[in-house]
Amino acid sequence: MNFTKILGPLAIVVFTIGAWQAFQWAGIALAVGGVVMWILLHFTRMVTILKKAANRPIGHVSSAVMLNAKLHKGATLMHVIAMTKSLGALQSEKDTQPEIYRWTDASESHVTATFVGGKLTEWTLERPADPTPAEATETTPNP
Repeated sequence: MNFTKILGPLAIVVFTIGAWQAFQWAGIALAVGGVVMWILLHFTRMVTILKKAANRPIGHVSSAVMLNAKLHKGATLMHVIAMTKSLGALQSEKDTQPEIYRWTDASESHVTATFVGGKLTEWTLERPADPTPAEATETTPNP
């Protein structure tokens, strides 16, 4: 069971009851003001992250290898978008679980991340195959 979904509202209720007992109606006003401020701070952060991501191509990241090193299980999609400064390219069907996003860099390396309920569960880094030595160096005839 996910206790974070219960813990937040429970903390708000306890905070409001404590404010009522300490300051009566002024305490309720203080509690409501605090909760509204907390919601506005999170909303402002989300809008700022999405505004920065809107100015970049979808699914692009400067380094897929560095993104792979920074990822950890349980990170939210919003946190990953903040790290990449780009929206991921959706690989799965829209509005289905799990959500699969891909970020690609200039060298065609890409990180494919799977989110379940908005939380990162797994990710893979794929790098393009190195060209064979014969293809990498052109043979020029020796005069």
